[in-house]
Amino acid sequence: MTTTRGQVLRLKRDSLLPDKTHTSVHQLRTEDGQQITGLLHTTDGANDVICLAHPRQDLTHHPIIGELLARGYAVWTQGTRSVNNDITLVHEQALLDIAAGQVFLRLAGFPRVITLGHSGGGSLFAFYHHQAALNPEDRISKTPAGRPTQLAVATMPVPDAAIFLAPHRGQGALLMKTIDPSVADEADPLSVIPELDPYRPENGFAVPPQPSKFRAEFVERYRRAQQDRIAHIDTQAHMILTDRNSAGAEQDPVVSRRRAIAPRLLVVYRTDADLACVDPTIDPNDRPYGSLFGVRPDLTNYGLNGFARITTADAWLSTWSGLSTNADFARSAPYVHAPTLFIELTGDQACTPVEASAMFAALGAADKTHIRLRGTHFGASLTPGEPSGVSLSAQQIANWLAEKRF
Repeated sequence: MTTTRGQVLRLKRDSLLPDKTHTSVHQLRTEDGQQITGLLHTTDGANDVICLAHPRQDLTHHPIIGELLARGYAVWTQGTRSVNNDITLVHEQALLDIAAGQVFLRLAGFPRVITLGHSGGGSLFAFYHHQAALNPEDRISKTPAGRPTQLAVATMPVPDAAIFLAPHRGQGALLMKTIDPSVADEADPLSVIPELDPYRPENGFAVPPQPSKFRAEFVERYRRAQQDRIAHIDTQAHMILTDRNSAGAEQDPVVSRRRAIAPRLLVVYRTDADLACVDPTIDPNDRPYGSLFGVRPDLTNYGLNGFARITTADAWLSTWSGLSTNADFARSAPYVHAPTLFIELTGDQACTPVEASAMFAALGAADKTHIRLRGTHFGASLTPGEPSGVSLSAQQIANWLAEKRF
């Protein structure tokens, strides 16, 4: 794994970055030959570097970057090969992307490399810590779809510390909470099983802005049905893979090749239906009414945007299936041995207190700290005029790192 190009251009300084910030763009080659891009922000005297990454989103303008630079830290942000287009997102491949960034930072001479996983970046970095901590031959050899991972031959430096900011358990575990189990027909976005409909008044839903109140029996049945729907889509994904893998049986090599590469996509409707987003009594915290997609999940649930709306079978099994994915914070946490700071935001809609406590308890680090700060999942203020969750977190990160001697 090598850096294909070092510093390739000097960017115009972002207005939110401190004066005398030096920003450079780097293109890196991964172990499997893919190219990824990262941005390195430094200031005079910065030694330690804090790394931000997310499996699906571009964090180039994350608001915490300027906050960390102002406190004397260099900041590295990078995408994966699936940034802003998660149709083909395979988490085992994303680990190769993260590894390329980690190698680059070591070669750049930073004495301490610290990962900062916000939201889905938390489970991604936990997964990276997990696999990096293993002997190469013990790393995951195949994706849930059966493809070789190349993790055994990848150079995967272990980071010096881990910070988790409003992490959730992973894309699959999150979808398990948000998928609508009342879909009667996967081909019909309007089909409904009435007794499972989360937005039906007879089941406990109240028209916004009034909060809903679901009976315990309904919640339990709903959660079981969510798991059943995930299992059903898993079956569809495996059928697609079986058909693709049998392409070699065609006598005509051209037809065989076409069949092997022709995409058969899964379309997953209605994935904004977490009961806790409209019923504040379910594992209560300071979260506002609504979901990550808007203040009317009863409407956005039927919209175009949503988790896993269009995905390949490989990406579904690796990323979105809570039953099949390897990228689960709870599974990886015992292998996170570096000093760890876990920041829970009290207005988080993606990770509620019971989940956060379980995630923290699962961490394998002997030196670990759990703090709770006010803020929404994305780090905004809970009320006008108070500090944002991002600002509060940046200060706590600086305080915590100042105390560490590793």
